[in-house]
Amino acid sequence: MRNWTVAGTLTVEPAAERPDLLAEPVVKALATLDDSDIGAVAIDPELADTAAFCEAYSSQMSASANCVVVAGKRGGDVRYAAALVLATTRADVNGVIRRRLDVRKASFAPMEEAVSLTGMEYGGITPIGLPAGWPILVDMAVADAEELVIGSGVRGGKLLVTGALLASLPGAEVIEGLAKPVE
Repeated sequence: MRNWTVAGTLTVEPAAERPDLLAEPVVKALATLDDSDIGAVAIDPELADTAAFCEAYSSQMSASANCVVVAGKRGGDVRYAAALVLATTRADVNGVIRRRLDVRKASFAPMEEAVSLTGMEYGGITPIGLPAGWPILVDMAVADAEELVIGSGVRGGKLLVTGALLASLPGAEVIEGLAKPVE
């Protein structure tokens, strides 16, 4: 297991040894990946939101990636995707993502819908273990990152991964310009 510098003050354990910190779909997905270099940390669920997490555990915002579920309609069909962007940026939902989904309008999926479809807790949704067939849109800056903190599917945990792992997930598409700086 690597020495994760993005863990801040937290103790990192191999993710495979901490299924209690993962949503069930994440546990199943990890079984299909080379998870030997994926870390897991236990956190206070009240501190799961990125800014609160980073402040409480001395982790850098620039090393955190947020996963958002986006939905768009086309001819009565709802098309879903996950977008993964650095916490210091925001996803270009009605530009890049809307065009990628080939829909007239895209927006963040409602909380209840995102939770129901992913089997994960809101505030902990992660690209590992998403429904088959969903595109996972990964911003180039995320794919290039050596170390990242992402959700674990539950609010009481986080995963430590490389950008290369995220870019290699089934359905992942690395997209330059997926994210815009926060204004």
